[in-house]
Amino acid sequence: MNITRLHIGDTLSEIAIHNGTVYLAGQIAEDVSQDIQGQTREVLGHIDRLLAEAGSDKTRILSCQIFIADVRDFDGMNTAWNAWVPAGHTPPRATVAVTFPDPERLVEIVVVAAANSPGY
Repeated sequence: MNITRLHIGDTLSEIAIHNGTVYLAGQIAEDVSQDIQGQTREVLGHIDRLLAEAGSDKTRILSCQIFIADVRDFDGMNTAWNAWVPAGHTPPRATVAVTFPDPERLVEIVVVAAANSPGY
């Protein structure tokens, strides 16, 4: 079976699609001057855009891993997450506190989703 990769870089691809499953690289905010809610909203916007490009959407997320720099930001991250995720479509999820190489980075999110069409 073919593997389709999109936005291929030297270090990673932003998207890999195999057998109807969409795998996104960890998404981070470009504007790190924002607080946890702002960075989370920006990251979720990246996820929306990439899933759409791969023929999927947030209602088709199969699993999600969220990495936050400070466990005290958990509630703020969840505020942005809960405003974004559609009711009835909350995926299995794990949230872990980590140390990022860039101390201004507050959140990184990785998702795996089902594609909407069998074209991939």
